[in-house]
Amino acid sequence: MPQRTPVSIITGFLGSGKTTLLNRVLQHPAMAGAAVIINEFGKIGLDHLLIATPNENTVLLASGCICCTVRGDLVDTLRSLDCQREQGQLPPYDRVLIETTGLADPVPIMQTVVTDEHLAPRYELDGVLTLVDAVNGRQQLDVQPEAVKQVAMADRLVITKTDIAPASTALLARLERLNPGAPRLTADHGAIDARHLFGTQIDAQAGAEALKRWLPEAAVSQAETRYRLLPAHDEAIRACCIYLDEPVSTAGMTAWLTALASLRGANLLRVKGLLNVDGEPVAVHAVQTLIHEPVTLACWPDADRRSRLVFITRDLTREQIASTLDVLRLRASRPDAPPQLLDPRAYAKFVAAINKIR
Repeated sequence: MPQRTPVSIITGFLGSGKTTLLNRVLQHPAMAGAAVIINEFGKIGLDHLLIATPNENTVLLASGCICCTVRGDLVDTLRSLDCQREQGQLPPYDRVLIETTGLADPVPIMQTVVTDEHLAPRYELDGVLTLVDAVNGRQQLDVQPEAVKQVAMADRLVITKTDIAPASTALLARLERLNPGAPRLTADHGAIDARHLFGTQIDAQAGAEALKRWLPEAAVSQAETRYRLLPAHDEAIRACCIYLDEPVSTAGMTAWLTALASLRGANLLRVKGLLNVDGEPVAVHAVQTLIHEPVTLACWPDADRRSRLVFITRDLTREQIASTLDVLRLRASRPDAPPQLLDPRAYAKFVAAINKIR
């Protein structure tokens, strides 16, 4: 299968500086082959920028860059980009950046990229980059639920407008509580090293440092302890880290992820984990009802063989999550039986655990 093109989502509340950041990022040599889709009306003239649309004419500039206005359906836009690339109507591109509107929920975009039958073989989700306004961010988080979700869903947080005012201690604490595992970066007038923004997913060859960046269990555990007893505006949003000493089964992993995402997907903003699946290290990742394909690592990154799971949830407590974990140990009736053939006693435990998820 040919290498899939990574897709990164750039989001942030109204006025957070997404277009300013995009202007600066696209000046970086590493972004010379980026295609950009803007999820709103607008015109920007930038070097090395491809903007595609399924409904408007596309103009090929003398420099070889493509510029136009983007609107319409994301699937059609990405399919059109891919088709034009294959036919030589567009310069080759090696990355897609999607800038959302300030009120956007990034989850439907993530689901589209991962689950659409036409897009999934050609594109892969790289991650979500959320911009937070140092001047207005705290107030926006107080009154705008869209801003809260954008922060909670982020793989990277970029604090903007620090040239006007530094990010307050209260804002930084708020970000840590909402998404303690996301690295926080600062953009000065949109200036930031693009190499720090992308490449957030895990692969089979990931070592200890890559896994630590992808699954920041220590940061989540520390934040959980620090903010457990403090009042906050975002009491419904919780981050927690759970460890399991015993290995889990393939059947149990599949059943647990499916049940949790299907029955409590609206509350499960994000889950990442490294599971010990019958001795093998397997990275799992789910976003609400979207379950990414588990990745079996080539080797354990360290001597720790515990399973570890990091959650960001809404109206879902650590205790409620912990009550479902017996499903992970679900086993087939025989070692050589397919996962769907379950031991009756194991199935009874499974049903009991599922009732706790509902």
